[in-house]
Amino acid sequence: MILQIDAALMKLMVDAAETAWPAEACGLIVGRGKGQLIRVTRVEPAANLLADTPDRFELDPAARIRLEMELRERGGKDRIVGHFHSHTDGTAEPSATDRAMAFEPDHAWVIVGVVEGQAIQTLAHRLDEKRGNFRPVPIRTPKKTACANPSVSA
Repeated sequence: MILQIDAALMKLMVDAAETAWPAEACGLIVGRGKGQLIRVTRVEPAANLLADTPDRFELDPAARIRLEMELRERGGKDRIVGHFHSHTDGTAEPSATDRAMAFEPDHAWVIVGVVEGQAIQTLAHRLDEKRGNFRPVPIRTPKKTACANPSVSA
Protein backbone atom coordinates (compact mmCIF):
# COMPACT_ATOMS: atom_id res chain seq x y z
CA MET A 1 0.00 0.00 0.00
CA ILE A 2 1.10 3.53 -0.84
CA LEU A 3 -0.95 6.49 0.41
CA GLN A 4 -1.16 9.52 -1.86
CA ILE A 5 -2.23 12.44 0.30
CA ASP A 6 -2.49 16.08 -0.80
CA ALA A 7 -0.65 18.58 1.38
CA ALA A 8 -3.93 20.20 2.50
CA LEU A 9 -5.20 16.86 3.86
CA MET A 10 -1.87 16.19 5.60
CA LYS A 11 -2.13 19.65 7.17
CA LEU A 12 -5.64 18.88 8.38
CA MET A 13 -4.34 15.83 10.31
CA VAL A 14 -1.38 17.77 11.70
CA ASP A 15 -3.60 20.70 12.73
CA ALA A 16 -5.99 18.32 14.51
CA ALA A 17 -3.07 16.71 16.35
CA GLU A 18 -1.61 20.04 17.45
CA THR A 19 -5.01 21.39 18.51
CA ALA A 20 -5.83 18.29 20.58
CA TRP A 21 -2.49 18.28 22.42
CA PRO A 22 -1.95 17.28 25.24
CA ALA A 23 -4.69 14.79 24.36
CA GLU A 24 -4.49 12.54 21.32
CA ALA A 25 -6.39 13.49 18.18
CA CYS A 26 -8.09 10.94 15.96
CA GLY A 27 -10.10 10.72 12.78
CA LEU A 28 -10.95 8.74 9.69
CA ILE A 29 -9.28 8.69 6.29
CA VAL A 30 -11.35 8.29 3.13
CA GLY A 31 -9.90 7.35 -0.22
CA ARG A 32 -10.10 5.26 -3.35
CA GLY A 33 -7.92 3.00 -5.38
CA LYS A 34 -7.07 -0.61 -6.00
CA GLY A 35 -3.86 -2.47 -5.59
CA GLN A 36 -0.93 -0.61 -4.14
CA LEU A 37 -1.86 3.07 -4.63
CA ILE A 38 -4.62 4.52 -2.47
CA ARG A 39 -5.49 8.16 -3.14
CA VAL A 40 -6.79 9.90 -0.04
CA THR A 41 -9.75 12.12 -0.90
CA ARG A 42 -10.91 13.23 2.52
CA VAL A 43 -9.88 13.37 6.17
CA GLU A 44 -12.57 13.48 8.87
CA PRO A 45 -11.40 14.44 12.38
CA ALA A 46 -13.51 12.74 15.07
CA ALA A 47 -14.03 13.05 18.78
CA ASN A 48 -11.60 11.16 21.00
CA LEU A 49 -13.73 9.53 23.68
CA LEU A 50 -10.60 9.10 25.84
CA ALA A 51 -9.39 12.71 25.55
CA ASP A 52 -9.02 12.86 29.35
CA THR A 53 -6.31 10.18 29.10
CA PRO A 54 -3.25 11.86 27.55
CA ASP A 55 -1.81 8.79 25.81
CA ARG A 56 -4.91 6.99 24.56
CA PHE A 57 -7.61 7.48 21.97
CA GLU A 58 -10.93 5.92 21.14
CA LEU A 59 -12.55 7.18 17.98
CA ASP A 60 -16.23 7.91 18.50
CA PRO A 61 -17.99 4.97 16.78
CA ALA A 62 -20.94 7.21 15.92
CA ALA A 63 -18.63 9.27 13.69
CA ARG A 64 -17.57 6.15 11.78
CA ILE A 65 -21.14 4.94 11.38
CA ARG A 66 -22.26 8.36 10.08
CA LEU A 67 -19.38 8.48 7.61
CA GLU A 68 -19.96 4.93 6.36
CA MET A 69 -23.66 5.70 5.84
CA GLU A 70 -22.83 8.93 3.99
CA LEU A 71 -20.34 7.17 1.70
CA ARG A 72 -22.83 4.38 0.97
CA GLU A 73 -25.60 6.89 0.17
CA ARG A 74 -23.35 8.85 -2.19
CA GLY A 75 -22.24 5.77 -4.05
CA GLY A 76 -18.98 6.09 -5.87
CA LYS A 77 -15.60 4.61 -5.12
CA ASP A 78 -14.70 6.43 -1.90
CA ARG A 79 -14.43 4.29 1.21
CA ILE A 80 -12.78 4.41 4.62
CA VAL A 81 -9.15 3.41 4.01
CA GLY A 82 -7.73 4.11 7.44
CA HIS A 83 -7.60 6.38 10.41
CA PHE A 84 -5.20 8.82 11.96
CA HIS A 85 -4.28 9.62 15.51
CA SER A 86 -1.53 11.43 17.32
CA HIS A 87 1.06 10.47 19.90
CA THR A 88 1.80 13.08 22.52
CA ASP A 89 5.38 11.87 23.08
CA GLY A 90 6.57 12.85 19.62
CA THR A 91 6.90 9.40 18.11
CA ALA A 92 4.95 8.45 15.03
CA GLU A 93 5.70 4.74 15.46
CA PRO A 94 2.86 2.44 16.57
CA SER A 95 2.75 1.71 20.28
CA ALA A 96 1.98 -1.59 22.00
CA THR A 97 -1.50 -0.19 22.66
CA ASP A 98 -1.93 0.55 18.95
CA ARG A 99 -1.00 -3.05 18.16
CA ALA A 100 -3.45 -4.40 20.73
CA MET A 101 -6.26 -2.27 19.29
CA ALA A 102 -5.55 -2.88 15.57
CA PHE A 103 -7.99 -5.18 13.82
CA GLU A 104 -8.31 -4.02 10.20
CA PRO A 105 -5.25 -5.15 8.21
CA ASP A 106 -6.47 -3.47 5.03
CA HIS A 107 -6.51 -0.03 6.67
CA ALA A 108 -3.69 2.46 7.08
CA TRP A 109 -2.74 3.89 10.47
CA VAL A 110 -1.39 7.41 10.08
CA ILE A 111 0.28 8.62 13.27
CA VAL A 112 1.30 12.22 13.96
CA GLY A 113 4.00 12.62 16.61
CA VAL A 114 3.54 15.79 18.70
CA VAL A 115 5.87 17.39 21.26
CA GLU A 116 4.72 20.39 23.31
CA GLY A 117 1.88 21.04 20.87
CA GLN A 118 4.09 20.92 17.76
CA ALA A 119 3.85 18.09 15.23
CA ILE A 120 7.32 16.77 14.46
CA GLN A 121 6.71 13.59 12.46
CA THR A 122 3.96 11.90 10.45
CA LEU A 123 4.22 8.25 9.41
CA ALA A 124 1.81 5.66 8.02
CA HIS A 125 1.66 1.99 8.95
CA ARG A 126 -0.35 -1.11 8.14
CA LEU A 127 -1.06 -4.13 10.31
CA ASP A 128 0.76 -7.31 9.32
CA GLU A 129 -1.43 -9.96 10.93
CA LYS A 130 0.93 -12.81 10.10
CA ARG A 131 3.82 -11.22 11.96
CA GLY A 132 1.70 -9.55 14.62
CA ASN A 133 3.14 -6.09 14.09
CA PHE A 134 2.99 -3.07 11.82
CA ARG A 135 4.93 -2.40 8.66
CA PRO A 136 5.64 1.02 7.15
CA VAL A 137 3.42 2.49 4.45
CA PRO A 138 4.94 5.10 2.13
CA ILE A 139 3.19 8.47 1.94
CA ARG A 140 3.36 10.43 -1.30
CA THR A 141 2.35 14.05 -1.54
CA PRO A 142 1.74 15.00 -5.18
CA LYS A 143 3.52 18.09 -6.45
CA LYS A 144 1.37 20.98 -7.60
CA THR A 145 1.81 21.85 -11.24
CA ALA A 146 1.52 25.33 -12.66
CA CYS A 147 -1.56 25.89 -14.75
CA ALA A 148 -1.42 27.80 -17.96
CA ASN A 149 -4.10 30.43 -18.18
CA PRO A 150 -5.73 29.89 -21.60
CA SER A 151 -7.42 33.28 -21.49
CA VAL A 152 -4.10 35.15 -21.45
CA SER A 153 -2.48 35.67 -24.83
CA ALA A 154 1.20 36.29 -25.38
